[in-house]
Amino acid sequence: MTAPLTSLDRPNSYIGRSLPRPNAKRLLAGRGRYVSDLRLPRMLYAAFLRSPHAHAKIVSIKTDEARTLEGVHLVATGADLAKICTPWTGTLDHFKGMTSAPQLPLPLDRVVWAGQAVVAVVAENRATAEDALELIEVDYEDLPIVVDIDGAREAGSPLVNPGSANNVCFRSQLDSGAVDDAFAHAAHVVEEEFSFGRHTAVTLEPRAIVADYDPAAGMLTVHHGTQTPYQFQDLYSRHYGIPEARVRVIATDIGGSFGMKLHVYHEDMAVVGLSILLGRPVKYVVDRIESFVSDIHARDHRVRARMALDAKGEILAMDVLDLTAIGAFSTYPRTSVVEGNQVIRLIGAPYRFRNYRATLEVIFQNKVQTSQYRAVGHPIACAVTERMVDMAAAKLGLDPFAIRAQNVIADDAYPQTSPTGYRFEALSHQACLRRLHEMMGYDGLRAEQAELRKRGIYRGIGIAAFVEITNPSPAFYGVGGARISSQDGAIVSLTPSGEVRCLISVTEQGQGTEAIISQIVADQVGLAQEHVKVITGDTEVTPHGGATWACRGAGIGGETALQATRALKRNILEIAALILQEQPSALDIVNGDVVDAGTRNQRMPISEIARIAYFRSDTLPPGTQAQLTVSHHFAPQGYPFPSPTAFRAAHWRSMSKLASSSS
Repeated sequence: MTAPLTSLDRPNSYIGRSLPRPNAKRLLAGRGRYVSDLRLPRMLYAAFLRSPHAHAKIVSIKTDEARTLEGVHLVATGADLAKICTPWTGTLDHFKGMTSAPQLPLPLDRVVWAGQAVVAVVAENRATAEDALELIEVDYEDLPIVVDIDGAREAGSPLVNPGSANNVCFRSQLDSGAVDDAFAHAAHVVEEEFSFGRHTAVTLEPRAIVADYDPAAGMLTVHHGTQTPYQFQDLYSRHYGIPEARVRVIATDIGGSFGMKLHVYHEDMAVVGLSILLGRPVKYVVDRIESFVSDIHARDHRVRARMALDAKGEILAMDVLDLTAIGAFSTYPRTSVVEGNQVIRLIGAPYRFRNYRATLEVIFQNKVQTSQYRAVGHPIACAVTERMVDMAAAKLGLDPFAIRAQNVIADDAYPQTSPTGYRFEALSHQACLRRLHEMMGYDGLRAEQAELRKRGIYRGIGIAAFVEITNPSPAFYGVGGARISSQDGAIVSLTPSGEVRCLISVTEQGQGTEAIISQIVADQVGLAQEHVKVITGDTEVTPHGGATWACRGAGIGGETALQATRALKRNILEIAALILQEQPSALDIVNGDVVDAGTRNQRMPISEIARIAYFRSDTLPPGTQAQLTVSHHFAPQGYPFPSPTAFRAAHWRSMSKLASSSS
């Protein structure tokens, strides 16, 4: 049990304290409730036959042998699922000119990457389903493939999506100033090309889904390892023609996501369709080999950047070309364009210059899709910007810290609109840089570095500044037509036992959402954290919301819980004031007790208020309606993103002794 707070603390304060996570012991004891562990009555298991070709025509599919294998309940092709599922297209309206081919759970006539699911088998168990896959014969006819950026952009290149004019998904340009003139008159220019290789999240729990369609009730329940249950409730409803009120998505414990579990996957949509066709629960868990050929990849970028500076080292302009490869389709519903768009809009963000030009080309290729992944676009924008600043410092003979201090936007210059069009309300790069310099003991580190280098010992000191955009508003996805909520909701109740239950739309994937929300609720009501229960991840019981992504869990979900809990506390104190014949303003709640606001003398426990309100409301003044449940929603307004300053420094202490023959 958490010890009562001391008089040195702010009353009830749980904010900023180091506390154990409420769900930590349960998870460490192996009592997590993961989709992978779920077993439902009459449940069947799905497996998928995957394409060995990066691009090929499907000539024929022979499934007769597989269908007759004992234990097999269904063998489904793209045509079977297309009868009940409408196609989807990964575009957003505000990315003008963006194109992407329609997608279905399984392909009809063509495969477009090696590893694409082609045929589904549903059987009594996963082993039988996989045995049946070996009995399926697919006749393919190879088609020309496009795998690299240059090949995809060449005139006359094979088309990833026949019928398209070219392999460009999206192209845009930002141009905010006289870039050519700035470069023509610059004292110094640095230029570099950067290549970023594909990578993907490798979560402790792979993607997992159990779809359970009840034909008698017309009800679809999906247990889904996802960050965004309400997003998928909407998608399953619309694409399978089931009323939204009859679609329930449950996301209990999620073993990591990092953005990878935000997106629509063909196999997941197929599993829902398979359950509808069979009228039974169907389970599918991606194995590790499948993960690498079907989970979204990220950050396949090649960036060419130039920076112009004056003789003193002031940044005058930047000119950027970002070529982003995204695979055969744009993902749905968030699209594969967002990452590249973030890159070109965040390059140069911490620095004071007005002339900026950036071109983004998003390119199709015969590979698995890329899309949003942890810190979307930020690492690339930061790496490009900070490498250019370091190159400039070296060229001008300036210290890396000094050139940054000279060029960051002044703390008193906000609000500020960046050359890329992002609006920043208040950042503090100057203060952060000064504090970092002090914390590092920077001058001492440089002196030590120089001394060690004389002895052939090399240590690196790295500094990086960036702006992180978080808590997206409706101006991010909603403006493009995606039904992805920018708000979050909370339902906060004082239970008859005097505890507080909070049902909230933000979700938990291991990052501590339950801990954060329970801290906020405990802090605001005035009771111990262990007396707060947080419930997440169920569209049937939690209020509608955008859930957890882009660091919005605490920023939007936390604010929602804060405002809801303040309203609940007001209601509790109003009832207490009636009982105690006091003014609500004269009372407060500390450690679960109503106290005098001034003296902190205890008056009555909130459990007694709950008992009276729920079971003896006849003793309250006539007309009193005790409202001990508060429902509240919150959405950010104004700025598309609240943006914190960020500085990172690294002092690499790994040392290498140079051989005497080294130059």
